[in-house]
Amino acid sequence: MNGPSRLNPSETRRYARHLVLPEVGLAGQLRLKEASVLIVGVGGLGAPAALYLAAAGVGRLGLVDFDAVDLGNLQRQVLYTTGDVGRAKVDAARERLTGLNPEIAITTFPVRITAGNALDILRGFDVVLDGSDNFPTRYLVNDACALGGLPYVYGSVYRFEGQASVFWKGRGPCYRCLHPSPPQRGEVPNCAEGGVLGVVPGVIGSIQAAETLKILLDSGTPLIGRLLLYDALTATFRTMTLARDPACALCGDHPTITTLSGLDDACAAPEPPAREQTPHVTVAELHARCARGDRPFLLDVRTPEEWAICRLDGARLIPLQTLPAHLVELDKNAEIVVYCHVGARSAMAAAFLRREGFARARNLVGGVAAWAAEIDPAMPRY
Repeated sequence: MNGPSRLNPSETRRYARHLVLPEVGLAGQLRLKEASVLIVGVGGLGAPAALYLAAAGVGRLGLVDFDAVDLGNLQRQVLYTTGDVGRAKVDAARERLTGLNPEIAITTFPVRITAGNALDILRGFDVVLDGSDNFPTRYLVNDACALGGLPYVYGSVYRFEGQASVFWKGRGPCYRCLHPSPPQRGEVPNCAEGGVLGVVPGVIGSIQAAETLKILLDSGTPLIGRLLLYDALTATFRTMTLARDPACALCGDHPTITTLSGLDDACAAPEPPAREQTPHVTVAELHARCARGDRPFLLDVRTPEEWAICRLDGARLIPLQTLPAHLVELDKNAEIVVYCHVGARSAMAAAFLRREGFARARNLVGGVAAWAAEIDPAMPRY
């Protein structure tokens, strides 16, 4: 950490509450001023973390996000306002953070982090804070941090729960010691389908910011080798001990992962399945057929909560988990078009139906998300 060696009068006043802390003091505040943190994903987790790290005086923040602000983000992404809807997240975030603390520098990366650019983006930063919301990015960032020798401050949220840890190769386990490989597509709810209480990312993102500051200050005991679990419904925190796995493919005794490789984005709409495996129909094709009066049976396999947000006219709701119990209610001779939010669950449902003798079952590629984007812009999105 090289850089300025003193605070200016404005900084001295701004960071006064830090300066009187024996664990921080002038020396610690100078460490923060000379430090740099990369935040991958400026969303539910990255937004509160960025606010606190900027306010704390971390000298340089890097912001990685390819997305634009959406109205549905504002329930939890407190860095943005209604006026930011449609703007690039990194641009809106830089403006807000600079307004909060003009003493710091902010570097933006308006790109999707990939195996091809990750090491270049991470280069020059002291700590990486992961605010991503999907498994492929977590594995990619974990692997890049391990290969680059950087501490990886991890956080994730789901519904009313969250977790946080610090993974640092050479000092403790990595993320792959906890989860050796990503789940299969559709195995867990994706980012939008599971839902989250808006305040939970604020709690976990703030914890990630605290862990980052502890690392930069070389103070306290970071969550290395521990997984912190938070349950908002019961207002409880629990801590699990994590051990390095000697057989870990990344940080084990005989690692097999020595370079970065890309993984499909678990939050993106799936690629259309092969026709010989699971026949499909696009939203444009379905819309054209319905306009001609050629309407297949529409089966919605989302949850009742998603159904209440939006649906296709004339569809029937049978959540995926309950589908086996309702097979006797469906016509095996009918053409059935199955849909969900983005097409992952419906692909599984259509494949299941075909195995059960519903030979004309097909998957709607892209689900209601694609329908709203391409056919009916007035349809509520989530």
